[in-house]
Amino acid sequence: MYVGECQGPGVRTDFEMVHLRKVPNQYTHLSGLLDIFKSKIGCPLTPLPPVSIAIRFTYVLQDWQQYFWPQQPPDIDALVGGEVGGLEFGKLPFGACEDPISELHLATTWPHLTEGIIVDNDVYSDLDPLQAPHWSVRVRKADNPQCLLGDFVTEFFKICRRKESTDEILGRSTFEEEGREIADITHALSKLTEPAPVPIHKLSVSNMVHTAKKKIRKHRGVEESPLNNDVLNTILLFLFPDAASEKPVDGTSSTDNSNPPSESEDYNLYNQFKSAPSDSLTYKLALCLCMINFYHGGLKGVAHLWQEFVLEMRFRWENNFLIPGLASGPPDLRCCLLHQKLQMLNCCIERKKARDEGKKTSTSDNVTNTWSVDARKTGDQLGPDNLNDADKEKGEMGKSWDSWSDSEEEFFECLSDTEELKGNGQDSGKKGAPKEMANLKPEGRLHQHGKLTLLHNGEPLYIPVTQEPAPMTEDLLEEQSEVLAKLGTSAEGAHLRARMQSACLLSDMESFKAANPGCFLEDFVRWYSPRDYIEEEVIDEKGNVVLKGELSARMKIPSNMWVEAWETAKPIPARRQRRLFDDTREAEKVLHYLAIQKPADLARHLLPCVIHAAVLKVKEEESLENISSVKKIIKQIISHSSKVLHFPNPEDKKLEEIIHQITNVEAIIARARSLKAKFGTEKCEQEEEKEDLERFVNCLLEQPEVLVSGAGRGHAGRIIHKLFVNAQRLTESSDEAAAMAPPEEELKRMGIPEERRQNSVSDFPPPAGRELILRATVPRPAPYSKALPQRMYSVLTKEDFRLAGAFSSDTSFF
Repeated sequence: MYVGECQGPGVRTDFEMVHLRKVPNQYTHLSGLLDIFKSKIGCPLTPLPPVSIAIRFTYVLQDWQQYFWPQQPPDIDALVGGEVGGLEFGKLPFGACEDPISELHLATTWPHLTEGIIVDNDVYSDLDPLQAPHWSVRVRKADNPQCLLGDFVTEFFKICRRKESTDEILGRSTFEEEGREIADITHALSKLTEPAPVPIHKLSVSNMVHTAKKKIRKHRGVEESPLNNDVLNTILLFLFPDAASEKPVDGTSSTDNSNPPSESEDYNLYNQFKSAPSDSLTYKLALCLCMINFYHGGLKGVAHLWQEFVLEMRFRWENNFLIPGLASGPPDLRCCLLHQKLQMLNCCIERKKARDEGKKTSTSDNVTNTWSVDARKTGDQLGPDNLNDADKEKGEMGKSWDSWSDSEEEFFECLSDTEELKGNGQDSGKKGAPKEMANLKPEGRLHQHGKLTLLHNGEPLYIPVTQEPAPMTEDLLEEQSEVLAKLGTSAEGAHLRARMQSACLLSDMESFKAANPGCFLEDFVRWYSPRDYIEEEVIDEKGNVVLKGELSARMKIPSNMWVEAWETAKPIPARRQRRLFDDTREAEKVLHYLAIQKPADLARHLLPCVIHAAVLKVKEEESLENISSVKKIIKQIISHSSKVLHFPNPEDKKLEEIIHQITNVEAIIARARSLKAKFGTEKCEQEEEKEDLERFVNCLLEQPEVLVSGAGRGHAGRIIHKLFVNAQRLTESSDEAAAMAPPEEELKRMGIPEERRQNSVSDFPPPAGRELILRATVPRPAPYSKALPQRMYSVLTKEDFRLAGAFSSDTSFF
């Protein structure tokens, strides 16, 4: 019991309340409650002033799931059979597995009734919900409905916390060399000294994984392997579409027409998220790993696919097959590190391929050229070509026969320094010996440079063929900058730093000297850095105006880096120089990096791609529904993600927040779909009605309670009525259901109140809640007191009965 009191000038109001668990039978309807109200007022007047009544009944609709939930569970078996089920590789699932709307609450309100107008007692009631002047609807959302996309991303994120390495997950290391089996150390050198040609298999899905299969079978039975062959082959074909053809395609990027154009905002999201373009191999790999983790073998499946992927990368490197689905050119630093590593490997394959092909075409020329030049240049001619190749490629099987031919050149490499010093003359680079240089044959010319001529002999200036600078991934750049920073600010450190940074300059100088025999530093500067060669008009002795040029002040500083480099540079064309970019070593570094990645590292690398894909999926689904509130949330997710993902190691908590936001949006879209299916917005023939319904559904998503325009007679009202009728038919016994008219006929009769009146009992279930407010203005406690407001509120639910009254009395005239 609760009691309260309010004292005002000449008025006292008593507040009284009662709260019972069980509702007394005589008070379950209006007439019983009126009796209580009248007795509490204790009005002294004989004809009692009319009591005004407001009534609200709430009906709850629960059992609609089996009829109105549109989401089909994904058909996992269909993936392998080739038909498209609920999912395909490379596509994310979407939607809730259960109905995200658990209940619909319909509130029917009669705001202004007077006592005499209606009858509501234990025998009969006039209160027909269809006749109520006001209808409003609330929907109760399911708590945390299971959403496919959210689950997918969350499960993938969980891998980030795992500590196991690939080897621990799959048993003994499958990356170990077969060479381990040969315990006898005498065999160790035979592998290096007697290279045997290895046949290159045609690139097909079955051959692609043969090495992996062979190794895996040695360590465990085939039936134990986490991914079955069909799934594995389907994925590998999806990742490497060029493997289906007999000859791999040379093009580096495989673009489909279905992909968005590269200018579009969605396509360029990878810049903001530091992920990878949505048509790239990295992005596809992220989606496949996601799917395998969810449906095909969890963490073991992820480890297995990654192992196959690394073996495929090695196979492509050893056989000069470019990796599909990667943009050509140096690593794109706007993408995730894993994508950069794969691009780096592609660069290595491109260089190796070009080198091998170049070797094939020029073998015959090289033989004649090499030996026709006088012996003093032998070392120079053969030396720095393919620096230390034999060193790197020693134990590496699977090479083409040509790659092994470098072994002879290894011996010249050792002699090259001394030979060059004898032969080329140590002075050849210095200003004192241009004549000797001028006798050399020009080599490695690209084309003539406009009208420029060499300053000293008037020959045309040729642009040389130069080496491309080495591509770098993010981690290598960081490493390099750390090394340079550690050299300190001392003179020695600064000199060493300059030497490290000028490898490219030295290479270009050597190419320039080879292409322009008899050239000077001034000639090189005019081509390489024209701003450092200053030309002035001067009048010579004869009085003519002539152009006189000289090097800029910074080039004249004693022991200047450029002068030093020029003096040490020898005339060597690019193709015979020491390689600036050692593709063999870099490729091995990348392959090693890939092989040592744990599934957790892999998940961290690829999480930006998965979040990127999830955001694109949510955007795509939202565009079908067009919900304005969701558009705003997606924008917030994108800006939040781009801030979080740009840091190298984002905090788990922040990543969880992003995933949670994506799941929320998915749940909102699923709710919208659920409501649209229930209200049949698609089935509306009339455009106006359809728009009204869609507006109504959007309001239901965003507002706690929505007014139904036209109450039970409006378009939405008729649909809600029909939903209740269908639910009632399911709950009533089959005999009664058979005797009753089907819902369509019910709707046809909706215009006729008499017929409806007879059947209305079964259209709606008993109200889940009844609320009544009784108001009167009467003089209390005496007939001559001031007329004051009296009010009583009552609520009745299944296990709750509350009455709250405010009864006022006059304190001046009593």
